[in-house]
Amino acid sequence: MHREMHMIIEFQELPPIGTNAIALIEPSRKECVIIDAPQEAFAWATEIAQQHDCKIVALILTHGHWDHILDGYQFVAAGIPTYGHIDDTEMFATPAKMASYAIPGLEMLPVPIDHWIKAGDLLDLLGDQLEIRHVPGHCPGNILVYLASEQAAIVGDVIFAGSVGRYDFPGGDFSVLEESIKTQIYTLPDATTIYPGHGQTTSVGQEKRSNPFVRA
Repeated sequence: MHREMHMIIEFQELPPIGTNAIALIEPSRKECVIIDAPQEAFAWATEIAQQHDCKIVALILTHGHWDHILDGYQFVAAGIPTYGHIDDTEMFATPAKMASYAIPGLEMLPVPIDHWIKAGDLLDLLGDQLEIRHVPGHCPGNILVYLASEQAAIVGDVIFAGSVGRYDFPGGDFSVLEESIKTQIYTLPDATTIYPGHGQTTSVGQEKRSNPFVRA
């Protein structure tokens, strides 16, 4: 069934280190899905929901690194279903263990996950299907969310415009990261817009042509 592209996708860079939160908004259903929860993400998401007269129906966490989950506990407290990959269980459950590579003094509260997602899952949300691809290498549980109908991929910290995610944190591995990018991102249509965890959007075609770290 052909479906017109009419979802609204908004993203906002948030503290403390410029991490993007993404909102997928389906106006006709008055629903939205939030992807990643940096500091201040809950207030931002609440404002987005009010602006578009929609209900937040899910929080999807691309991975468990502290800067992507700081506000996660607020979504959980509000009763919003929360999704994450089991390979990052320890980071979701005990984020304080990341204190050695986080900003000193931050309160990092656990984020209980009530929907564990894995490669190949199709999440029935927003009247559509959100495809989950597992893209480890930056950390074990990094996933991307691919929305074919909107030609959009929300990728966490796997790849950026002209760069790739760090692989020097615990659980990081460049060879794994490179394989994830080649098999899970570069296999998407070239026109797909990439929404990374930091910085501006790019496209699959652009990164295949010019990313200096991973050649297509």
